Amino acid sequence: MSKVEQKLLDMGIVLPPSPEPRFTYVPCKRTGNLLYLSGQDCRINGELMYEGKIGSDLTIEQGQEAARQVIINCLAVLKGYLGDLDRVVQIVKLLGFVNSAPGFGDQPYVMNGASNLLVEVFGEDGRHARSAIGTSDLPFHTPVEIEIIVEIRD
Repeated sequence: MSKVEQKLLDMGIVLPPSPEPRFTYVPCKRTGNLLYLSGQDCRINGELMYEGKIGSDLTIEQGQEAARQVIINCLAVLKGYLGDLDRVVQIVKLLGFVNSAPGFGDQPYVMNGASNLLVEVFGEDGRHARSAIGTSDLPFHTPVEIEIIVEIRD
């Protein structure tokens, strides 16, 4: 078992199987030593853990929980593609979309649920560039969608 996977287990996190795409795309695309992950949502066992808009239907804390689950799903995609999470050199970029109620402007606080987990798992190599974008809706009414760019080693 890789060091990263052991750390996840120590944190009480068991990675699900890598989710299968439901539409015409791939979950992960490699160019050189970079992996671009398609947007993931906050599903657990195929069901969204939350639905709705942050700031009306859901709290910032629920948004943070959703963002954390999205990163768990991103790690599952990485594990499915790489086979070994110790091949991750660093998290380069996180692009987070927050399904936001009108007037809600605290998207960066929501995305901290994702960013904090990446730093917990990868240490300084988990620190990344980031954008937190508010949007009027997201597919299936998920509260958060995230895509990441990851540098890997062979």
